[in-house]
Amino acid sequence: MQEGIAHGIFDELRGSIRVAASAPTQRELIHYRTDAGLAIVEMDDPPANTYSYEMMQQLDEAILKARMDDEVHVIVLRGAGEKFFCAGAGISMLTEATPQFKYYFCLHANETLCRLEQTPKLVIAALNGHAVGGGLEVALACDIRIAKRDGGKIGLPEVGLGVLPGTGGTQRLARLLGRSRALELMVMGRTFAFDEALEMGLVTHLYSPENFWDDVLTYARQFCPPNKAAGAVGRIKRAVVTGSEVGFAEALGIERELQQLLFTSEDAKEGLAAYMEKRTPKFKGK
Repeated sequence: MQEGIAHGIFDELRGSIRVAASAPTQRELIHYRTDAGLAIVEMDDPPANTYSYEMMQQLDEAILKARMDDEVHVIVLRGAGEKFFCAGAGISMLTEATPQFKYYFCLHANETLCRLEQTPKLVIAALNGHAVGGGLEVALACDIRIAKRDGGKIGLPEVGLGVLPGTGGTQRLARLLGRSRALELMVMGRTFAFDEALEMGLVTHLYSPENFWDDVLTYARQFCPPNKAAGAVGRIKRAVVTGSEVGFAEALGIERELQQLLFTSEDAKEGLAAYMEKRTPKFKGK
């Protein structure tokens, strides 16, 4: 949930607690830029990229910006620096804030991550460092998680503070790993290396640290035009994410409607024509 949760669990997090002020600030905590079809979103609040209400507001704004930009086809989310993806919410803010503020803060954080999860564009989490507590919950709202080999620890250790993972962690982890495995990880509060996370399916890919960021960008760009029909990628995501939350018959209905929408696209016409003409399609994202 925050860097303080991991205190006493692994040494590298010790001494990294940072006061997260609850007062409004104009600091840029989320950096946003676009690059050849990608929206690159970076969380930046050293030393551990802990998030506050202000950071979540800026993240929410970045998600909407990427969603509404027709030139953006894939969102890549990372943490600033080399040691942390994100260590979750700031412990000082949660300790000092009123119960009402904490309730609305958690509600907004949940809404922000749901918006990220429901955006019909592929979202890739680049785990360049530790992703613990709320930081892992952010990553769980992404579609694909790529971690840097030997880059850090991952886990949901909130039980050590007497609370639960409250930004979607209990639900998303169980849906990803299955109820028993997820429950055991959360009640034990264990943090572990990315290698183990890869084995259990929590991390999708593990890249070497030497070319980690370049390899992440190369991976992400394969889902952009002209390589892939970005609309089809996004609608496949929508069918999977939304369909998994409703009954089977309703999910099939969602699939049919999204397919009909794609049939009207220029990329579908190009894909079908290229198949018939035995050539490589050149998609435009339209």
